[in-house]
Amino acid sequence: MTTLRLRPEGPADAGPVRRVLAAAFARPDVASPPEVGLVDELRDSDAWIPELAMVTEYGGEVVGYALLTRVRVRGDAGVAPALALGPVAVAPHRQRVGHGAAVVQAALEAATELGERLVVVLGNPAYYRRFGFDRADRMGLTSPWSGLGEPWQALALPPTVSGEGPLPRGEVVFPPPWSRV
Repeated sequence: MTTLRLRPEGPADAGPVRRVLAAAFARPDVASPPEVGLVDELRDSDAWIPELAMVTEYGGEVVGYALLTRVRVRGDAGVAPALALGPVAVAPHRQRVGHGAAVVQAALEAATELGERLVVVLGNPAYYRRFGFDRADRMGLTSPWSGLGEPWQALALPPTVSGEGPLPRGEVVFPPPWSRV
């Protein structure tokens, strides 16, 4: 019986993750989708949190990926940490069987265990709503993508003892690699 295994990305996973991203985001007009370069650049940045780069393995093959990286929320109360979800990818031959939802849920659970409080994402509202995401503007969050409306979303993670208190509000500042996507 083939089982699904969820785990943090390891050093040997960089190549398989690149292949999943390239296949999932393939476009005929682009040799290499920007999401591949984004992940490579984020790995080499201070936004990288190794425990929050999650892979889905099925039959020993990496078939899914979800990445949470550090962003900052700049508001009246100062600067607060938050996370950005993305990219999320599943190899085309394993899509629509739950691997994407499983790897996103695993990443969100890992973030909660680390005491994180806030995650933002730019993506399909119908898909991300299942995890509890809602419009980010309703949470007082802005970004370069605020003008897109519903796809700009946020999720308040369950508080831990160390994470209690109000959620940050203000402008979400992404690390430089995000500006090239």
